[in-house]
Amino acid sequence: MNRTGRVLGALLLCSTATLAAADDDYFSPTRSRLALSLGVMQLDSSTSVSVDSSAGLVGTDLNGENELGLDHRRYEPKFDLALRAGARNRVFFDYFSLDRTGNTVLAVGPIDFGNVVLQSGYPVTTDLSLRVLQLGYGYSFWHGEKLEIAGILSINDTEIQSSIRVNTANLHIFDEQSLAGPFPTPGLDVTWAATKRFYFEGKARYLKLAIDKLQGSVSLYDLDAFFRLRPNIAFALGYSGTRADLVSHQARNAGSVDFDAKGPELFVRVEF
Repeated sequence: MNRTGRVLGALLLCSTATLAAADDDYFSPTRSRLALSLGVMQLDSSTSVSVDSSAGLVGTDLNGENELGLDHRRYEPKFDLALRAGARNRVFFDYFSLDRTGNTVLAVGPIDFGNVVLQSGYPVTTDLSLRVLQLGYGYSFWHGEKLEIAGILSINDTEIQSSIRVNTANLHIFDEQSLAGPFPTPGLDVTWAATKRFYFEGKARYLKLAIDKLQGSVSLYDLDAFFRLRPNIAFALGYSGTRADLVSHQARNAGSVDFDAKGPELFVRVEF
């Protein structure tokens, strides 16, 4: 082999070694010690709500979007954090909020909402907010380089607040109600590393509950596909959903909420 051939061969070997070393930097996501995700979700919502009066009168069942003018679609921030302690133990933290305001003229009536009665033709402003703060623990009963399956248990501090306001020259009506409680929610978390740069995650939690005169179910899920632009930076496109079907018989906060929000999400994750 002449001198030029030897030089080209040496350069080729160096390039191959450099690429291999760079490829080794892309550690498996199942070995990530810290993962922080920030992004945005596009949520399409469907809401049914009724609020009983303090005297026990059953409230009118209302559709939040069609009858109260709440937005069907909203863009909301996404935030979650995961910390790994050892190979199989993880702690999760994430926060979800959805705040909506509707302005409309009632087309139907009378409507019993809490301690007020609304008539057809009233100009109504409605506020509805949902907040879910989750702190969870996960144990990986299957932990490998390409696949990890973990059972998780989350404490979901869920708060739903609703208010209706009518303001005219001759009429002033306001009523506000809230429904809140911490709920333990079991679930499953799966991570699959297809290649060094592409991996997938799925997380689902569900609970059917009957606690302190509060009954119903809460479910949350996320399905995401990741592409690693750098060893510690990945972009993800996915789909998430939150559903709460709750009925309260508590003396001060009696009523029901059937809430469903789902849609695509886009976010960036930083891992170490």
